[in-house]
Amino acid sequence: MNPLITNDAIVIGILLVILALVFQGEQHPRTKRFFEYVPGILICYFVPGLLNSFGVISGDQSKLYFVASRYLLPASLVLFCVSLDFSALRKLGTKSLLMFFSGTLGVFIGGPLALLIVGALFPSIVAPSGADETWRGFATLAGSWIGGGANQTALKEVFKPSDNLFSATIAVDVIVANVWLAILLYGAGISEKIDRWLKADASAIETVKQRILANQRGKTRIPSLTDLLTIVALGIGCTSLGHWGSELIVPFLAKNAPYLAQFSLLDNFVWIVLIATALGIGLSFTPARELENAGASRIGSLFLFVLIATIGMKMNVLAIFSNPAYFLIGIIWMTVHAVVILTIAKIIRAPFFFVAVGSQANIGAAASAPIVASAFHPSLAPIGVILAVLGYAVGTYAGYICGLIMEMVYRSFA
Repeated sequence: MNPLITNDAIVIGILLVILALVFQGEQHPRTKRFFEYVPGILICYFVPGLLNSFGVISGDQSKLYFVASRYLLPASLVLFCVSLDFSALRKLGTKSLLMFFSGTLGVFIGGPLALLIVGALFPSIVAPSGADETWRGFATLAGSWIGGGANQTALKEVFKPSDNLFSATIAVDVIVANVWLAILLYGAGISEKIDRWLKADASAIETVKQRILANQRGKTRIPSLTDLLTIVALGIGCTSLGHWGSELIVPFLAKNAPYLAQFSLLDNFVWIVLIATALGIGLSFTPARELENAGASRIGSLFLFVLIATIGMKMNVLAIFSNPAYFLIGIIWMTVHAVVILTIAKIIRAPFFFVAVGSQANIGAAASAPIVASAFHPSLAPIGVILAVLGYAVGTYAGYICGLIMEMVYRSFA
């Protein structure tokens, strides 16, 4: 059945209006409290999903998702990674980085373990085949919980879950991740008690706070037209190089190493994302990193939210609660993440601040890591941003490997 609206020029207008209303609503005094309980990103997914489910628009017939995933997604990864400041990461100290990578480790081992446990308890979880294989959807969650939405979408194109399965995975992602976020924000309010339990010295946080305040003074600027053109050219230009590189690499590998198909390395999109991410990281060592002062990551976020809206319009919201066991996978997975990061924090006596921000730099990326950091002090929000950008840089790679391990676990039930 044809949808009510088939013209993509009209559809993109509707999606942009939805995004604008959500962001305005998050700031408006009358509706801000609503968004404290219902995350804005959830609305950005589900309102387009409702329009798709009730036949107003059609994600299957529209070309918007293809354009957004092939062009805006790689560009957003470039713009997130170009702001990566390795010197700032070193100044944060080893404990902050250890907590970030502890969070990554918790996600990395938690996914396969959760699938193994739930698969043993509920055999129906590992029964579907093809695009509905459970591991495919949750492999994308590995990208989200190590990096962010851009990494998740990259892995969606790599592992190709069905739209219904991906819809259910997004629900698990948003609900479980936001419950964990609420726990961390509560922990920020009692951080002194938790630091005593961890036997951690939090005095280093004050030193970091003062250093950040000094570095921030006078650097951020209102972007000029030249800045905006340079930022967009950088993102789209690196994306173009990714397309060009993939067209050279994939035919060569298909001829000389066809066995790499089992690792999705004969997929053009995989190489587009890998090349774009690598270029973004490489540019972070150049003066291009200064474009962050003019809002490079904000342009990247704009690209990302347009992508999120196009993902939403492919969702069938009625399929979200088709299998409650999916939420059990998410809960076990997040529990493993929490146990790993808290155990390592206890061993190295890391302050709870680094635990909370390191966790959210993985699980929530740039959307929530600064929120958690600012719960300790507003000036500390940039630490969340810095670590979240590191998550974007490693999320696709680590999530990809985690996804392959989850596939092995899934196949073990056969």
